[in-house]
Amino acid sequence: MVSYSAQRILRAFLPCVLAVSTAAIAQSAIDDVHIASRQPKTAEGARAEYSAPYAGGLIRTSAGLVLVPVSITDDRNRSVLGLEQSNFQVFENKKPQEIKNFSSEDTPVSVGILLDTSGSMSYKLERAREAVWQFCEASNPQDEFFLIAFSDQPHLLTDFTPNSENVKHDLLTIRSQGQTSLLDAIYLGLTKMRSARYARKALLVISDGGDNHSRYSERDVRSAIRESDVSIYAIGTYDRRVSTQEELWGPELLHTIADSTGGLAFSLDNASQMPDVTRSIGDRLRHQYVLAYTPAAEMRDRKWHKISVKLRLPKKFSFLHVAARPGYYAGGN
Repeated sequence: MVSYSAQRILRAFLPCVLAVSTAAIAQSAIDDVHIASRQPKTAEGARAEYSAPYAGGLIRTSAGLVLVPVSITDDRNRSVLGLEQSNFQVFENKKPQEIKNFSSEDTPVSVGILLDTSGSMSYKLERAREAVWQFCEASNPQDEFFLIAFSDQPHLLTDFTPNSENVKHDLLTIRSQGQTSLLDAIYLGLTKMRSARYARKALLVISDGGDNHSRYSERDVRSAIRESDVSIYAIGTYDRRVSTQEELWGPELLHTIADSTGGLAFSLDNASQMPDVTRSIGDRLRHQYVLAYTPAAEMRDRKWHKISVKLRLPKKFSFLHVAARPGYYAGGN
């Protein structure tokens, strides 16, 4: 890990240190940028941070709070750490909201891994296995996982387990054959998440093409996503030449789905890049901020409430990117 001073950039804002890993990842580096706060936390501040609702799902009606997990990255896709509550603004339906609680601690996540095992994945399968292993290695030790393999149909290979070794073992049994039921797999993953232990939930999708064998439509999946509180991270590993319209639409499909959840999608043209990217996604899930606010609207009006999160920073930090779920159905979960 290499640390260097960024005083020239941050002198007008915060004395800070950027700590940047030298590991390169696929098309962009996804390491951590640390912004140290001006003053050490007081005991009262530390207690307030840890008494905040832990990094949970998007909405928790029992507490009357909307919880919004947020990822902040720089222009090289590196996670930005060290921001404080005062650096964030939350809007619901364009109206500013008071942030009641703020957390940046590393808390466990319920993760569903969706792995494409269609025939076209045959020579990429070993890299895909390694990618899942790297993801598990980078995750919080308290995370829980399930594994779905999909080709002609999606199949639950590993039910929820806190032991990633179970996932790794079941990966050894998969074989490549058949077509690609990508949308069905995502729909099954969202359904499975209803029994998740933790409020923070994420799906990791690894595929090499678009959908060509699903019962559910893209519209069905979009509707299920809007009703859920699951973030989707996707890796598409594509051949340079595509032979079908479905393969051509594959990257756009994954990016659209991931973006709609506040997640992230990567398009790779080299399967060997997958392990580095999945490790970075696992690391990113551990470095999220969670903002909590009490909405003015009725919590169970069954309407879509649009959320936007903005940073309160000097203009020189406009290169930072905010990723957060775009909204929620009040009372939906």
